[in-house]
Amino acid sequence: MRKQKGFTPLKFFKNFFGAKQNNQKTLTGFTLIELLVVIAIIGILATIVMVSLNTARSKARDARRVSDVRQLQLALQMYYDSAGAYPTTAEGLAKLTPTYISVTPKDPDGTTDYLYCAPATLGYHLGSNKIENSGGALASDADVITDGCTAGFSGADGTGPYVYDVTP
Repeated sequence: MRKQKGFTPLKFFKNFFGAKQNNQKTLTGFTLIELLVVIAIIGILATIVMVSLNTARSKARDARRVSDVRQLQLALQMYYDSAGAYPTTAEGLAKLTPTYISVTPKDPDGTTDYLYCAPATLGYHLGSNKIENSGGALASDADVITDGCTAGFSGADGTGPYVYDVTP
């Protein structure tokens, strides 16, 4: 008898009435156990891929937040060069559009504005308090704890969500 690779042979020794036959019929195919093992392995691999995909998405949102804050920082510098002062807290980041930045960016969640405060002592305090992953850009941000603004925000990086903040 020829051995086939990849299949478990299923032998049927009895006919319909239960009597033994002289010529044995060999059927090939996958057993139920083999199919269940393969399905379980595919499920585990799919779970691993989904977890790493979610991590990549959160890192992409963080990268966008940092990029948006840096763009706003450049627009604030251009505003300062032409006006001689930063926009007040009341004027906010809307004062930068459309001359210095075409549209004021929003957080990747689509609804939240970036935080801005203009105390007399710092010039401005700008940032996002929705950073999801520690490390990376958080190592080089301002980490301003008190800035003199009544509507300010703490730049302290706690246990998450983390704060990415900049000053001039």
